[in-house]
Amino acid sequence: MDGLRALSVIAVIAYHLNLKGAEGGFLGVGIFFVLSGYLITDQIGMEWRRDGKLNLRRFWIRRMRRLLPAMASMLALSALWLAIMDPTRLQGLKGGILSSLFYVYNWWLLYHRVSYFESFGPPSPIGHLWSLAVEEQFYLAWPILLAIGFKLARYRGRLLLWILAGAAASASAMALIYTPGTDPSRVYYGTDTRAFALLIGAALAVACPSWKWSGKVSSRARGLLDLTGLLGLILLMILIFRTDKQDGWLYRGGFLYLSAISAAVVAVLAHPASRLGKVMGCKPLRWIGVRSYGLYIWHYPVIVLSNPGAKTEGVGFLRVMLQLAVIFLLASLSYRYVEEPARRGRFGVKKTALLLLLMIPIYGAVHLIEPEPEANAPADNAVWAPIEQPKPGQGGGKIQSGEGITAIGDSVLLDAAPFLEERLPGMVVDGKVGRQMNQARGVIDELRERGKLGDRIVIELGTNGPFNAKTLRSLLDSLSDRSVYLVNTRVPKEWQDSVNKTISEVAGEFGNATIIDWYAASEGKDEYFYRDGVHLNPEGAEYYASMLAEALRDTGG
Repeated sequence: MDGLRALSVIAVIAYHLNLKGAEGGFLGVGIFFVLSGYLITDQIGMEWRRDGKLNLRRFWIRRMRRLLPAMASMLALSALWLAIMDPTRLQGLKGGILSSLFYVYNWWLLYHRVSYFESFGPPSPIGHLWSLAVEEQFYLAWPILLAIGFKLARYRGRLLLWILAGAAASASAMALIYTPGTDPSRVYYGTDTRAFALLIGAALAVACPSWKWSGKVSSRARGLLDLTGLLGLILLMILIFRTDKQDGWLYRGGFLYLSAISAAVVAVLAHPASRLGKVMGCKPLRWIGVRSYGLYIWHYPVIVLSNPGAKTEGVGFLRVMLQLAVIFLLASLSYRYVEEPARRGRFGVKKTALLLLLMIPIYGAVHLIEPEPEANAPADNAVWAPIEQPKPGQGGGKIQSGEGITAIGDSVLLDAAPFLEERLPGMVVDGKVGRQMNQARGVIDELRERGKLGDRIVIELGTNGPFNAKTLRSLLDSLSDRSVYLVNTRVPKEWQDSVNKTISEVAGEFGNATIIDWYAASEGKDEYFYRDGVHLNPEGAEYYASMLAEALRDTGG
């Protein structure tokens, strides 16, 4: 089990480091859910079998000792760091810290409409704690529900069916609530829509409790067991390497598929006859797996608080190595001085309370700090209206005309809109914060009806998430009678390369499509961006507008 924990936490860390090939590393959390559901249910089942009852108080105290001290340590140190280095940023974490301590952070994020997928600006160093909230809510409710199930279900098969029915209901809720083309944060964060992974792990523990397994099996059965586990691990690795978190299939059966594969791997690794289990229990993986909770707790604040705000040169090798060194050091210290003493009852409630008390003066001082927004930063709900025709005497001459040009985009286009007005008077600009590529068709149809759609169309979309080739082909098919200019993207998110690759491949299929390479033009120009690495400051916006104007002039006169 420690080996599987190790692979899962490595995948998550690689994903948050934005490493190539780890675009699906977030799936490691789903594997953790299955593993947690299995282990907790197996432990409860053994206690029920031994004592005929469940000591809820003792169970919850064990969970608190296991989880709370390490998390409180991370929150206290992160808050202290921000209080010294960036106090205005700490102010925005007040609600998040409190909701994390009460393990309702996932619902706090949903209530405040904090997206997991479309957030820009400096990310929250505690954003990863949503998954711990889901698990802790499960730990609170599941022992009670399971105890009721043990009493009411005379046969294990009936209890198993009830658990699987609950998992099916949760997976169905995810599929029904999810709307393709929209932000899937609701189904990604929700306890109700993620519970099926925990329940599938629980179903495995009920169907195959560890005390019923024997290490004495035939060589053929052992070979089949190991082959099943190996194929499962390979499938998990393929999913981690090939999956994007905005892929619609994930929410309509994909996460369920992941959970089923994870359960099969867990079953093999838990079996005493499995040779694969011994391989996965090798010393390096075991060392990482034993410290997986600390690695998960500490990795995200280290990455977030040590990353530069705007970075246009990709992931730096030296920075990643230093981040990993700090992550592993903090996890080791946490395991030795916090987690293990707490688990053995040597840390105690008093020391945990002391950690929480450390945050009180920091937390209180934040109320005295008023955050100052960056000058000229884009508004959250800004929309730039179509640029009006220049007044007599204001255009003409050597100034290039923008008549017949329509630009459709998101907040990046909005940043450049005032400068486009100067360079291309008469141009129509339709930009909106958060706009996705799948919304462009509706905008085009509306502009066409209003007679505002020019014969040269600039499309700047992809900042807020990926899109598939089919969506872009459909859009270009609708513009076959016009010249189209596709602006690729520069965004410090994992979908950047996917967006640019799709634009490059699809544009080559259409003779009327031209790529404007913003990604290449902005390389090494960190000074043009605000701290989020996406939105443009005035200097960057002017540069962007000049690039667009030049590209349009060179290709269309």
